[in-house]
Amino acid sequence: MRKFQPYIYHKSMKMKAGKLLLLLLCLKAFSYAVIATPQTCPAKDGTACGDSDDWKGEFFPGIPKIKYEGLSSKNPLAFKWYNAEEEILGKKMKDWFRFSVAFWHTFRGTGSDPFGAPTKYWPWEDGTNSLAMAKRRMRANFEFIDKLGVDWWCFHDRDIAPDGNTLEEANANLDEVVALAKELQGKKKVLWGTAQLFMHPRYMHGAATSSELGVYAYAAAQVKKAMEVTHYLGGENYVFWGGREGYQSLLNTDMERELNHLARFFEAAVAYKKKIGFKGTLLIEPKPQEPTKHQYDWDAATTSNFLRKYGLIGEFKLNIECNHATLSGHSCHHELETARINGLLGNIDANTGDPQVGWDTDQFLVDIQEATMIMLSVIKNGGIAPGGFNFDAKLRRESTDVEDLFIAHIFGMDTMARGLRNAAKLIENGSLAELVRKRYQSFDTELGALVEAGKADFEMLEKKAKEWGELKVASAKQELAEMILQSVL
Repeated sequence: MRKFQPYIYHKSMKMKAGKLLLLLLCLKAFSYAVIATPQTCPAKDGTACGDSDDWKGEFFPGIPKIKYEGLSSKNPLAFKWYNAEEEILGKKMKDWFRFSVAFWHTFRGTGSDPFGAPTKYWPWEDGTNSLAMAKRRMRANFEFIDKLGVDWWCFHDRDIAPDGNTLEEANANLDEVVALAKELQGKKKVLWGTAQLFMHPRYMHGAATSSELGVYAYAAAQVKKAMEVTHYLGGENYVFWGGREGYQSLLNTDMERELNHLARFFEAAVAYKKKIGFKGTLLIEPKPQEPTKHQYDWDAATTSNFLRKYGLIGEFKLNIECNHATLSGHSCHHELETARINGLLGNIDANTGDPQVGWDTDQFLVDIQEATMIMLSVIKNGGIAPGGFNFDAKLRRESTDVEDLFIAHIFGMDTMARGLRNAAKLIENGSLAELVRKRYQSFDTELGALVEAGKADFEMLEKKAKEWGELKVASAKQELAEMILQSVL
């Protein structure tokens, strides 16, 4: 999900020399000057951006439709591993992945971080968050996904349309932009939509878990509208990311009451989904902390338990984000397997973090081994539809060329395709599966079957333990398992 990181200054720094202070003040003034610099659009007909929403110049001139050229290609704007129509284990590659572009990172990401101002000024931006600008971004979005060869896109309500001074004004803005999106998307589809319930100051205590009833009601109204437009655009899923659904301190928090309120909110969402005839899957995206100290949907296991406790297990699935998995102390593979074995694997936000950085960096996932492990879970799950792989990932702060948007997505798609090919080799080879089978073969016996069926009581097991005496425990063969995995990478 999208994270907002304000430009802040470290006030604890003490200046030892007047010249250093002067230099910093000059740099600060320069950064504001850069932010204020107006941008122009490179329309071939020379039309300026202005306040018009009918600008239709090419947003990515010189970028062709991205094609599969194979491993011999040296072209950075071509796929080496991802061949959309190629069949792997009975499915086309495009059907295994159902790749999606995240509107917020791709078209609203600025490159800002906690210590620096924005670095990205896309040529089509005019420095405003007007309706005209929102429509221009939407046109850029569909040109981008068309050239990339992706069929899905994802959005937050407040990313695609400006907020308003009233809920009615915000809804009207959203309607206007969504009408254009409907016109432009053609055969493209919304993988999922969501409401942005974490940026506005009203949500500082949370949304569905806010201590203020008025905020709870406003959040419900915002989700209602976001679900309606997702349904209108043919969305296949709807996501809840509880960016501030948690607490900073238990000293001033009634955790039980907040969790009960969150459950009531989800129940109301389920009821409204059915009322409007939305057939998409409702997804919850686990995350442990950031921006709150502790979020209630900490990881896949915590969220699964929440759904069971409140009788919602059949109404929701999980959207697993790999970077969130690592922040919770797990691997992405662990979170996917936890979701899968609970029947809750619904969607994957394909990204990763930096082990040397302590926050959610939302980098493109380019680790081949991690991609292979992820695809093992997806294959075991029989695929992920109606979910998919959403690139909830952003360019690095220092990557500022429009071309970089394509290169990042191409590399991410190639990495996942390579992971799929590797996972298929592991399955077809069978060595890893056989190693696992042998490890548990003692349960493939008459007594083992009774244990797994819940029919072996303690007296029966005690009798066998005495009969067998001291046991020789077999090796787990971990190094062999790792060798088998590495053999396909």
